[in-house]
Amino acid sequence: MRLSEAGTILVTGGAGFIGSALISELNNRGFENIIVSDFLGSDNKFLNIVPLRFNDYVEADTMLDMVEKKDPKLNTITHIFHLGACASTMEKNAAYLIKNNYEYTKTLANFAHSGHIRFVYASSAATYGDGSRGMSDEDSSNTDLRPLNMYGYSKHLFDLYATKNNLRVHGMKYFNIFGPNEYHKGNMRSMVLKAYESILANGKVYLFKSGRQEIKDGEQRRDFLYVKDAVAMTMFLAEIPEVVNGKPTYGIYNLGSGIASTWKELALAIFEAMDREACIEFIDMPSELKDKYQYHTCADISKLRSLGYDQPITPLKAAVEDYVQNYIMQGMKILNY
Repeated sequence: MRLSEAGTILVTGGAGFIGSALISELNNRGFENIIVSDFLGSDNKFLNIVPLRFNDYVEADTMLDMVEKKDPKLNTITHIFHLGACASTMEKNAAYLIKNNYEYTKTLANFAHSGHIRFVYASSAATYGDGSRGMSDEDSSNTDLRPLNMYGYSKHLFDLYATKNNLRVHGMKYFNIFGPNEYHKGNMRSMVLKAYESILANGKVYLFKSGRQEIKDGEQRRDFLYVKDAVAMTMFLAEIPEVVNGKPTYGIYNLGSGIASTWKELALAIFEAMDREACIEFIDMPSELKDKYQYHTCADISKLRSLGYDQPITPLKAAVEDYVQNYIMQGMKILNY
């Protein structure tokens, strides 16, 4: 079912970074028939949904119970955006990640599949590991991938499960997303926000030294994508027909900028947005990261483009300037279209 024909829309992780930004865009398009689900906990994540318009809020464990019991209150759901997960790449509790990221997603996806509900879910570029086995989204059943951390593996497990069981789902391998509404994420906030605070406190940005001779310090690369672009791509996948050009659109898609920028380029963009003189200090990488560090990520988004996604990607410098000047400097302003 197309989003224009939506009944009730469920957004898990709806108080989180990308989830709240997505709901803001849904509101902007006139949708308020939304159920928000999340673990609010004890941080300030709730601030992300204060300005948003929705019908109900349900804690994530309660939602899981409702789904498992086929609660009739869920009968009007036509679309699920499953963005809820533990997104910490440093989380070491494998049992927790399997339960929260893998089992929960399986339950929701099977519920959606049996009810012919459009299911759009967040996977991750962390599934690609160090990238030596490629970063192509053409083969959703790629068992050759070797994630470097348990978070990436929990996401990879569901990608494989969905493919093996022919579930009607649209998965999104988000690359490095940054932007407003990430303020609550602690150490998992983007470098843009952490660098901004470091510049205010110390006048400098700290970047990890390279552990490879062929790569200079600060020349490690990431595919950085502004959250506004990530939301636009996510909405597109919720709206495309089930079949395009005679082929089903179900599967997994890379969501990134398609450009691999260096950490140094990112840092310089932050200094410029703050109108500060650049000062970068290179520090040793923590030992626990050395064997789990991605030196180069870049999304091939040709598969997404082939479906008709023709929106331009916000250039890194412009995205950093917008985020820093219009959100961070404005008192950590919440994204509200």
